[in-house]
Amino acid sequence: MSEVTIAASIAQPADDQAFDHKRFLKHLTGRPGVYRMFNDAGKVIYVGKAKNLKKRVSSYFSKDHGTSKTAAMVAQIRDIDITVTHTENEALILESNLIKQLQPRYNILMRDDKSYPYVRLSVEHDFPALTIHRGKKSGKSRYFGPYPSAGAVRDSLYLMQKILPVRQCSESYYRNRSRPCLQYQIKRCTAPCVNMISAEDYAADVESATLFLTGRSHLLLEQMNEQMDAAAGQLDFERAAGYRDKIVSLRRVQEKQFIDGGDKDLDVIAAVSRHGVACIQLFMIRDGRNLGNRSFFPRFEGDEQAGPVLSAFIAQHYLEWELPSELLVNVKLDDADLLAAALSEQVGRKIHIRRPQRGDRKRWIELAESNADDALNRKLVNRASISQRYEQLRKLLNLAETPKRLECFDISHTMGEATVASCVVFDSQGPLKSDYRRFNITGITPGDDYAAMEQAIRRRYSRLKKGEGAMPDVLFIDGGKGQLSRVAKVMDQLGISDLLIVGVSKGPERRAGEEILHRLDNGESFGVAADSPALHLIQHVRDESHRFAIAGHRHRRQKKRGRSTLEEIPGLGPKKRQSLITHFGGLQEVQRAGKHELLQVSGINQRLADLVYDRFHAVD
Repeated sequence: MSEVTIAASIAQPADDQAFDHKRFLKHLTGRPGVYRMFNDAGKVIYVGKAKNLKKRVSSYFSKDHGTSKTAAMVAQIRDIDITVTHTENEALILESNLIKQLQPRYNILMRDDKSYPYVRLSVEHDFPALTIHRGKKSGKSRYFGPYPSAGAVRDSLYLMQKILPVRQCSESYYRNRSRPCLQYQIKRCTAPCVNMISAEDYAADVESATLFLTGRSHLLLEQMNEQMDAAAGQLDFERAAGYRDKIVSLRRVQEKQFIDGGDKDLDVIAAVSRHGVACIQLFMIRDGRNLGNRSFFPRFEGDEQAGPVLSAFIAQHYLEWELPSELLVNVKLDDADLLAAALSEQVGRKIHIRRPQRGDRKRWIELAESNADDALNRKLVNRASISQRYEQLRKLLNLAETPKRLECFDISHTMGEATVASCVVFDSQGPLKSDYRRFNITGITPGDDYAAMEQAIRRRYSRLKKGEGAMPDVLFIDGGKGQLSRVAKVMDQLGISDLLIVGVSKGPERRAGEEILHRLDNGESFGVAADSPALHLIQHVRDESHRFAIAGHRHRRQKKRGRSTLEEIPGLGPKKRQSLITHFGGLQEVQRAGKHELLQVSGINQRLADLVYDRFHAVD
């Protein structure tokens, strides 16, 4: 795909100058392409595609948008960039990529998520293992899926392990076994690690597992029935009973996982939207098996309908992840043909987008829609609870407007070791984890929490003053008046005077619900009723900051302590450390060695021998 980028034909105007759309449109091409709209800060606020750029961009300036989201967006436009493409399909793909990259405010944004997990069969091994796999695929393995979540993979492996005992351990665990593990004892593995099963019999189990994972369980059932009859014919009733139990288990799994439709690969997608929130429910069907479902909650401005939300999801999601040959949707999509054509071109095979009206496919759409509706209801209830808490916080702090962004700082260390400061951010949706920050504190007296807080605040708000992030409406500090005084000192030096700063200290008994709030602006200290929604919000923010700080501290401490003691000795590089370990057979023997013995190691001179010996034998 190739494109031609054409910048707006006028220079970016001053902040108080409106965009001269007439001058811009006069020279705009009618070819397909993508347009990017910028605000007065030079930030992209919207990315769109068009079959005819001139007509599409002109429509923004020729309609009376009233008080809609579009009117608010158009009022902010200060510049437009154009990228011309050969086809509308190319424009759709480019639009999706730019939306993911730029995250414009007025686009429908899908959360960037991890790759989907697969079941991996290590076919290069004499006794293959089944494991969960994410990321790049290897040509030496076989993969089944994708599954909507790691939980769905684990469920499938757990069900299958009770029927087909193919090993699911790691290679290192497998290679180092000298006797069967617990999985063998409970009949979930045949212990190939200690030769309790022949390669031929194990290969038969692997083939049966492959039939299960590819949705051909009917063939597996036929094989098991034949084996059960053969065992019964030989009067081996115990083995026949084992096959009978496996057949029963397999039929139950089939009832849970299979849909009527043969061995088709398809995704069932339903979107519902209410009160400015939308939910997309995705059911994944592979080889006729229902592998599970997952919910998505896209972000957008205004009150979008389900159709545009679903179109944006398909474009952004399937241009990145693997997709089946058929997508079933619950609403009519105006651009369904364009999406299908672009996806087909992307993957090199025909993709169909259909809205079923009857039969089993219609029932699957109804199931997905019901799940989406239920998930959306729960989301709305949660949002209403958050909204109530923010409104109560406004009243508690006597603010003119409901705060939209909160920040909280906390300090964590162990006896002054590996001090870490955390900064967590909450917006109107709750925790905004993409904006969380940690600060490794250095250059202070160990255990000086005041100095640690001062350093963290200085580093954080120096960056915000430079425009590297958004200022909060309220800043919470986990601490009392002493911490606030140090924070005030930093804020005065940075020239920040319009930020409400509140300290949160524990009450006399240090019990939840007895917290004392300290306002920096008026010096007031006061308690809050234990059942106050505002206090619940403050506790949530404070506890999240505490959790984030502790996690960072533990990671830093573990990383530091994970270093070998030898790494702390100056002049002792990797090769010399390896020589010591190799010569003595381990760190414990290095600790026991005398200076004379240390000198026998290649590369260790008298100075290094003294340093190593003193490191392990120093008198406190």
